[in-house]
Formats: sequence, C-alpha cells, structure tokens
Amino acid sequence: MATFVDRVVLHVTGGDGGHGSASIRREKFKPLAGPDGANGGRGGDVVLEVDPSTTTLLSYHHKPHQRASSGDFGKGDMRHGSRGEDLILPVPDGTVVADKDGNVLVDMVGTGTRFVAARGGQGGLGNAALASPKRKAPGFALLGEPGQERSLVLELKSVADVALVGYPSAGKSSLIAAMSAARPKIADYPFTTLVPNLGVVEAGEHRFTVADVPGLIPGASSGKGLGLDFLRHIERCHVIVHVLDAAALESDRDPVKDLETIEGELAAYAGRLDEEAEDRTPLMERPTVVVLNKTDVPDGADMADLVRDRLAERGVPVFEVSAVSRSGLRELGFALAELVEEARARLPEPEAAPIVLTPRAVGVKEFEVVTEQYDGDKAYRVVGDKPERWVRQTDFSNDEAVGYLADRLATLGVEDQLYKVGAVAGSTVVIGPGQDAVVFDWEPTMVGGAEMLGRRGTDRRVEDNHRPTRDEKREDQKARVAARMDRLAAMEEERRAGHWADPAIDDQED
Repeated sequence: MATFVDRVVLHVTGGDGGHGSASIRREKFKPLAGPDGANGGRGGDVVLEVDPSTTTLLSYHHKPHQRASSGDFGKGDMRHGSRGEDLILPVPDGTVVADKDGNVLVDMVGTGTRFVAARGGQGGLGNAALASPKRKAPGFALLGEPGQERSLVLELKSVADVALVGYPSAGKSSLIAAMSAARPKIADYPFTTLVPNLGVVEAGEHRFTVADVPGLIPGASSGKGLGLDFLRHIERCHVIVHVLDAAALESDRDPVKDLETIEGELAAYAGRLDEEAEDRTPLMERPTVVVLNKTDVPDGADMADLVRDRLAERGVPVFEVSAVSRSGLRELGFALAELVEEARARLPEPEAAPIVLTPRAVGVKEFEVVTEQYDGDKAYRVVGDKPERWVRQTDFSNDEAVGYLADRLATLGVEDQLYKVGAVAGSTVVIGPGQDAVVFDWEPTMVGGAEMLGRRGTDRRVEDNHRPTRDEKREDQKARVAARMDRLAAMEEERRAGHWADPAIDDQED
C-alpha cells in the first residue's frame, strides 16, 4: 500500500447557496402585512492551506472528491439562512496547484499559505429583499447558486536546503540516516528508495534540511527509471550533493563517469525548469559538492585515490566519507551548512502579499449573443456572467419569477441585441454554456408568461372594478360554447379524413 503520494488530481466543489424564502408576514387584523422572506446562506469555500504536519498528498489519493457544505435556506419572519462552513484541506509545504491544462495557479510555499480552490455559491434573495416601491409584494424568491466545480492537479515539490543525487545504491539513504534522525529504507539492491526522504541536520549553530532523492539513471530526464517523478523534488534546493559510489561492483563504472552522467541528466531537466522559473537561480549554477562514499572498504579507498585529482580539476569541493564508520561526516556537515547560509543570505527579503483590489471593469460587454447551430437548427446563445447567473437563480415553476427574469434581461438589453442579430418570434434562444443551458422559444411580445401581471407584485385584475351584466355573461357563455363546438367539429373532420390513427386498430395490426 502506498504511503507517499506527490501528485494527485483533486476534484473540488464549493457549497451550494441556500434558496431565498417567499413568505408573507401575518399579524392580527393584518392577514397580508408585507413580505418577510429572508435570504439564503452562502455556500462554503474549499480552501487549500499549507500545514507543516502534512508531508504527503496520500489522503487526496484515496479521496479525490472534496465538497464544502451548503448554505441553509432562508425562512419567514426574516430568518436568514446560515452560511456553509469552509472546507480546509491541509497540503504539504511546496505544493504546486495547476489546472487541467497545466497552467500553474499557485505555488504554495510557507506555513499558513492559503488558496481558495472552489468558491461557494451565493445565497438567493428572499422576497423581502426583492420588494421595492414598484414591487411591494413579490410572490417569489431567488434560488441559491451552485458552488464552483474545479479539477486541480496537485504536485508536491519538496522544500529542502540540500538535495542528495546519484546512482541507485550509491549510499544516499545511508548518508542521510547517518547525518540526521531520518530512518529511510536501506538495502543492497537498486531503487531501494522509492519516495524522497527528508532529514534535518545540525552542524553547530546551523540547521538545514536534506532530501534524499531516489536514484537516477541514464535517461532519467526523459522519464526512465523513477526519472521525472522525483526530479521535481530537487527544484527548490540551495545546494546539490553528488553522492558517488567509490566501491561500485560494476567493473565498467567509475565515480567520474557516474558524475558526468548525472550532471548530463540534470542539465537536460534544468533546461525546461529554468524557463518556467525565471526568478530562481538556474539549477546548474547552484553550489555543488561531490561526496565519495563507502571509502571505509579497501576498494573504496583505492578508487578514491585514483579519482581524487580528476575530481579536484572540476573546481568543486570533494569529501571522502563513510556512512558506516561516520568518517568525514562532521566536515561535510559544516561545509554544507556554510553553503546553505550563503545561499539563504542571497535570497530576497520576503515581502508581504499586496492587497489586490479588483474594480469593476469599465466599457466591457456584460453579455454577447452568438449565432450557432442547436439540434440542427439556427439558435442564438446569450453568453455573459449576469444572464447566466440570473438564469441559475430563477425558479421556472413560478410565473412571476420568470417574468422578473424577463424584465431583468430586457433591462440589460438582451431583447434589443436579439433583434439586432436577426432573431424573430419563435427563434430558439439559449442562455448559458454547455449542456446546462436554458433553451426556450423567444416570444418578445409576451412578458415571461405573466401577461396578466403589470409591475411585479401587482395584479391588474385587482384594479378592475367593472362588473359584467347578465346579458354580457350570457353572450360570453354562448361564445365559449360556440368556440368549443367548432373545435370538436374540426377534430371530427380531421378524424374522418384519416389524419388521426386509431390506437385500437393499430394494436390489432401489430
């Protein structure tokens, strides 16, 4: 069973907003005392937060779907719905968040760093909030918006001061175990280390972290072996330590050739890395140290004598150590501490994150009408944040709510724009993107199916004081009967002409 995961695809969903309430206050001697429906609560956000106690993305490997709680719905008597709780997801320090297309959204470095992965939906307004001098008694409320849905790619890049690189079985795990309290798996076969190990090393008053990266082989920069899966864990290091096996069992290998191979793989990987991170010191220009390991055995000591001068020509510090006898580790620790302190001193001073104000854009279109094909016919799609949000908030089972939506769209200028692009009565109009869009036949002469209503919250029938006379009622009744008889006669004529099929006859024929 996996115990370390450094890359996951996380599907996050913000909480849905609560629906608003359509309620009328009732008091003694005042059966209709005005609207008192309250607003729904906002849905909770999904927030990623750097937690020092979290070292892996394993929990999201097992549970890739995360959802925040939804807001409560509004109630009568002005009782607003409660807000949904935010879902805080802890991630390790050094986690990089990207979208499905690979675009980096945030690089989470530093304890407490936060990123809102998915925002909760806004709560719907109650009819009390929708009331106005022209709409005194709204009989509807707005629905809450659904929470934002996103699929994110999380990659962990270890935050360490020193990275140990080298061939498999070069003794990197033994070295980090001897220098720190880390206890990685150690064995005498290749690729013993399958996950990066972190250790804390103390050298006098100095303290720094060391990462033991799984062994690299020729072709690692193109994905061979463990390759790219763990090369990213050396991106943030200040110092690179090449651990060379001075007592390699293979006769065709020597430490210098191993060093040249690993440097070639790092250079190939650094080409892509340095293009993405312009503010970071290029990987191949960072301080480098060479460590000849396993010099406690005779073959290792002899090999160290043979390659010592060749390595010194490169102009990098060379240390001969033994993780078993611990010889040379003290000198190595103090040398690395000095290099780390120098690298830290060159880092720019951390700056507080600026407060970003995003004012409403001026002169930007709030919507646009696009002509396209829908089910083989010509359709007009209305695209824009406002129209799409209004559609999501509308209760289409309520005629007054649909009429309110029609008024909002007309005020925004949607009907005028539809006329300009050539839409006519009966044209197919689509509002919103994708398959979740609302489709309807446009009827510009009707006000959302509530043609009997005047201003929202009023009814013309209440203001009509005319009472029909007996003769007017009789004439109206005769007209309705005559219209009904005409419809029946037309239906009978169509049946006789064979335009209708008899289900009983069709069933016998089948």
